[in-house]
Amino acid sequence: MSSTARGAGRPGWSLAVLLIALVVASPVLAVAAYAVGQGGLRMPGGVAEMVATTLALLVLVAVGTAALGTGLAWLVTAYEFPLRWVLSWLLVLPLAMPAYILGFVFLSTFDYAGPVQGALRSVLGDDLGALPVRSLGGAVVVLVLTLYPYVYLLTRAAFLELAPTAYDAARTLGASRARAFRTVLLPLARPSLAAGLALVTMEVLTDFATVQYFNVRTVSVGVYLTWKGTYDVGSAISLAVLVLVFAVAVLAAERALRGRARYHQKGGRGRGLERRRLTGWRAAAATAAGLSVVGAAFALPVLRLVTWAVSALGDDAGAVVDERFVDNLTSSLVVAAIAAVVCVVVSLTISHALRLGGGALVRGAAQVTTFGYAVPGAVVGIGVLAVFAGADRALVALGVEGGTGLLATGSVLGILVAYVVRFTAPAYQAVEASFSRVSPSVSASAMTLGAGPGRLLRQVHLPLARPGVAVAATLVLIDAVKELPLVLMLRPFGFTTLSVWV
Repeated sequence: MSSTARGAGRPGWSLAVLLIALVVASPVLAVAAYAVGQGGLRMPGGVAEMVATTLALLVLVAVGTAALGTGLAWLVTAYEFPLRWVLSWLLVLPLAMPAYILGFVFLSTFDYAGPVQGALRSVLGDDLGALPVRSLGGAVVVLVLTLYPYVYLLTRAAFLELAPTAYDAARTLGASRARAFRTVLLPLARPSLAAGLALVTMEVLTDFATVQYFNVRTVSVGVYLTWKGTYDVGSAISLAVLVLVFAVAVLAAERALRGRARYHQKGGRGRGLERRRLTGWRAAAATAAGLSVVGAAFALPVLRLVTWAVSALGDDAGAVVDERFVDNLTSSLVVAAIAAVVCVVVSLTISHALRLGGGALVRGAAQVTTFGYAVPGAVVGIGVLAVFAGADRALVALGVEGGTGLLATGSVLGILVAYVVRFTAPAYQAVEASFSRVSPSVSASAMTLGAGPGRLLRQVHLPLARPGVAVAATLVLIDAVKELPLVLMLRPFGFTTLSVWV
């Protein structure tokens, strides 16, 4: 066996993961250090109710997205029906719809003053009363419709990546398609399902705009209201630490969902997931199911927004086009694209180092890099500013006049750092889920034949994990374009993105 196969170059990859974890986690650690420095956590009133509400919301949204996302992924992967290919892409569109926008449209349509309840009262009379739309149930519906694409994308990628031998063997032994799905494919896709649910629950943890529409007070809402309402920074930071505890619990639950089993496969080519053609009412039902989800989560809200826009414009046709649109769109896309590339590179580095055998310390560091996704954007922004302020003081102490100057607040560097802190988690979850399905024997064989860690990544791991890399880049790009609090806090003078402009 060559020296490369014996592990040459592996300490460098492990060190890279530790450095990445330090950089990515530093804003979150700065917030936690502030909480400790103030002499402990100072919780405001009503914490117990906020915790109970947060747990209920997390569980209900997780169950809903798991059922809807996995079911749709299986439908478009295993069956052939009209518009299947189009729907396989359209079902991702709700990811581009911010939950707070869908919530606003949902309430304007189904609330007491909306057209739906108005029509019901005209038919059934005024004794109908107000339907409980502004409730936990309403928030769950909106969050499930906007977040299910996380589960859909990752589980569909898993179904497409899975080696066909196990599925073929189950079918050869007489298992029906449904049984082969339940007993073979679904267990093999558990890493992707777990990763998708982790992203969903962390999104729910950090949401405060959507749930406020529905009068649901979670811990993240408590952070926002405490910070902006009473200006009690200490209590707001304490609640943010509580959100971080929830994030740790979510990641632990994700690992528990994966279990101790290994999910890679060996084998060559086969029929694999040969799609079954649906006919008659079954084909119509499959198409209707996909169109209903896309319509409720994306098409109808967009149509309603366009209708409002046209009505508001009236006769002022010149207001349709604004010269600032192109500049703001360019700013959004450039920063989001850079963030997506950096997050994918970071995720590949972490996943590759873990595959090389980094040990418990490296595995712990990899999990630390995902905490930023579960912390509200405003808190991450404060943490980034605190880190740059600390860097300023350190550089001044070393004799560097002016420290970093306007490096953070006078450029987009602060925004990029905050984006990497926030969005490394979805990129890492997607990439690591793909890496987990690569057999260790493939990596060991390449190393035995003399491939170094870098060549192993370029020629073996990266090609096999390509679907996960594509999903990772897509998730980060969309999340970065939608991000608002971080840009508001860290943007330099004159820099405006689409989210800020809107």
